Amino acid sequence: MDTPLVVGRCADASSHHRSAGYRHPALDAVVTRLTCPHCTGPLHRSARTVRCPSGHTFDIARPGYLSLLPGRRTHRGDDPAMVGARESFLDSDHYRPLRSTITALATEHAPTETELVVDLAGGTGHYLAPVLDALPAASGVIVDLSTAALRRAARAHRRAAAIAADVWQPLPITTGSAGVVLSVFGPRNAEEVERVLPEGGILVVASARPDHLRELRAHVGGIGVDPQKADRHRRAFAGLELAERQIVQWRLALGRDEARALVRMGPNAHHLGTGGDDDPLSRLPEPVGLTAAMDVAVYRRRRSREPMTGEVDRGSR
Repeated sequence: MDTPLVVGRCADASSHHRSAGYRHPALDAVVTRLTCPHCTGPLHRSARTVRCPSGHTFDIARPGYLSLLPGRRTHRGDDPAMVGARESFLDSDHYRPLRSTITALATEHAPTETELVVDLAGGTGHYLAPVLDALPAASGVIVDLSTAALRRAARAHRRAAAIAADVWQPLPITTGSAGVVLSVFGPRNAEEVERVLPEGGILVVASARPDHLRELRAHVGGIGVDPQKADRHRRAFAGLELAERQIVQWRLALGRDEARALVRMGPNAHHLGTGGDDDPLSRLPEPVGLTAAMDVAVYRRRRSREPMTGEVDRGSR
């Protein structure tokens, strides 16, 4: 299923693969905004590799993603089963209200000069793709550790490049180059996010509310949601201004297989059995009625000498 040696979609991929001068359009568009994880030097593409002036070289994987992990570190992140479950569930549009809200807020608050959108722990690029559709002048970078996710992310959008990197470490992205940063249910390094944002740049954070999937957690157990999470985010990004916050809440009606995919795509997967009598979801009535509840917040890096302004809270949608 992987498209050989292509980042994003391009016409006649096979002819580019055969040619010594084949191109990676999405990677070509962002490579000057990437940095070497060893020395932080600038990067440039050379045939099937990316190099820095100090001679550090990074291969473009056959599926199309670029690994900027230092040394010989192996990829971690979500395994193929988790990524497959996530792709199956998200492609069914059950989280469309969240995706639409992220896209609308990113588009509304993005600086007019935005040229780069970075999706941290972005997985398959599900949330980045519509943002790029709404910002036709911007390119995108999906940062993740999961090889399985990156293979899909490399094909998420014709203007999106996929990069293997650890979001807890210094990001291999030039300072002040990302007009928009997305963080959807993933880890985030506040110091690095602030570094890559220019003045006026925005961070869009989506996180679960305490009621999120409460009915499902009652059956499978697992990780709860910290009721103070939104406040913790605000404190973590004290260097940014909270520009807007929305509560997005709706009802889901899922079949058992869909509910199973929803659990398997996240950290609670190990609470499920093998699918037989030990599977707690097998005892649920169909359809499985669930509450989906998320916070989506927009943080903005203030411009020099810009006064503090009040946040906008549009409440629940």
